[in-house]
Amino acid sequence: MVVIKKICCIGAGYVGGPTCSVIAQMCKDIAVTVVDVNAERIKAWNSDQLPIFEPGLQEVVESCRGQNLFFSTDIDKAIKEADLVFISVNTPSKTFGIGKGRAADLKYIEACARRIAEVGIGNKIVVEKSTVPVRAAESIRRIFNANTKCNLNLQVLSNPEFLAEGTAINDLKNPDRVLIGGDETPEGGKAIQALKSIYQRWVPENKIITTNTWSSELSKLAANAFLAQRISSINSISALCEATGADVEEVAHAIGTDQRIGSKFLKASIGFGGSCFQKDVLNLVYLCEALNLPEVARYWQQVIEINDYQRRRFAARVIGCLFNTVTDKKIGLLGFAFKKNTGDTRESSSIYVSKYLMDEGAKLHIFDPKVKKEQIIQDLSQTNICDDDPDRVSRLVTVALDPYEACKNAHAIVICTEWDMFKELDYEKIYKAMLKPAFIFDGRRILDGLHEKLQRIGFQVETIGKKVTELIPFTASKETSRNDLQAPAAKKLKI
Repeated sequence: MVVIKKICCIGAGYVGGPTCSVIAQMCKDIAVTVVDVNAERIKAWNSDQLPIFEPGLQEVVESCRGQNLFFSTDIDKAIKEADLVFISVNTPSKTFGIGKGRAADLKYIEACARRIAEVGIGNKIVVEKSTVPVRAAESIRRIFNANTKCNLNLQVLSNPEFLAEGTAINDLKNPDRVLIGGDETPEGGKAIQALKSIYQRWVPENKIITTNTWSSELSKLAANAFLAQRISSINSISALCEATGADVEEVAHAIGTDQRIGSKFLKASIGFGGSCFQKDVLNLVYLCEALNLPEVARYWQQVIEINDYQRRRFAARVIGCLFNTVTDKKIGLLGFAFKKNTGDTRESSSIYVSKYLMDEGAKLHIFDPKVKKEQIIQDLSQTNICDDDPDRVSRLVTVALDPYEACKNAHAIVICTEWDMFKELDYEKIYKAMLKPAFIFDGRRILDGLHEKLQRIGFQVETIGKKVTELIPFTASKETSRNDLQAPAAKKLKI
């Protein structure tokens, strides 16, 4: 059997860094080197301030960094010395050309394959760890076959990650499954066994699944698509709950107790975000269209459209409650990461809610405990968010140092990320410092147990998946309902 003594991981991001740190901790006899072209990122990995936040990651890195875990920019050296090479680079959606906005852009994967073929020597196992479209391994293999030298023998495997940001370390140490796909040849079988032997150091053998390469690649896309589908499904029900008087939390609990359905990913909110769900569903849509399966493509496209709808609908509700205008009104937006326990903002619903509120002229004061000011400004300055108005972000957005500063003199608080600290704020202090009437919009249902207390303080509480309560605005007659107030804003945002 092939024995792995040295591992190289190309890509020091959210997948490569944590994955290889855990492998190094669990396999003290294997030297693991994580490489990246970004020198600042590598410098951060070698410091006390890691480039990404993940609970437990700092302790894992410090337990083996400098011993059998290394971070470097010397990519060629690491490739040459490695027995196994993980490819963990970004695979964003294409921004132009055929498949724009849906198909995966494999330029970084291709660049890695060409570099491995150019500088590699001896026998190596190359493992695609990045989320890739079906048959990406075949593309890598074709590059290798066309460029491999006589002194280089390469085997290509698929080993997709199934990590949830915020729980990645636990997911790596106690995975539901490890999936390894490879060629159905003697050489491919040996490569699979070599990678499997690494995971067997801490993962029970019955949780390590081996398949052919294409099944492994499709399983990753399908898993994320199914999870995204569940979130969009419960979010569509949340709209029905608000219109009928049902409570989406009660509905989710009731259907989640059905063993055929289960309770996970039935938490209604302002929509899913992150680096994988939207990208992978769109990739699946594109794959179906390319294979002439338009009905299947439309089915999965609807998962994305419901997610977009939920974001617009929530923003419209904020505008409607604030008497149909948020122009020049201060809104404290709490949370910018796409979920708690991470600093990742990729495809965060906070970005899109911010866009819709800025479209109406709202002045946003944003606080997130783990997202840096530079990242917030960068995200909101994207051309599809700032509408080609370069001054809009500087004019309308302020990044606050703490939640109390963000909420001071605000007309409303909008909670966009389920950080635990937001449950423990001094809301009496916040209420006294806000303009009246003071609103709280709970986009993550994290204040459910506090609603009565908040109302006693004086807040008008609005939350996802509950019927809108009648509100008598200062300028409207008693016959004017909240729905009447919301209609113009809803129409404007095309919900």
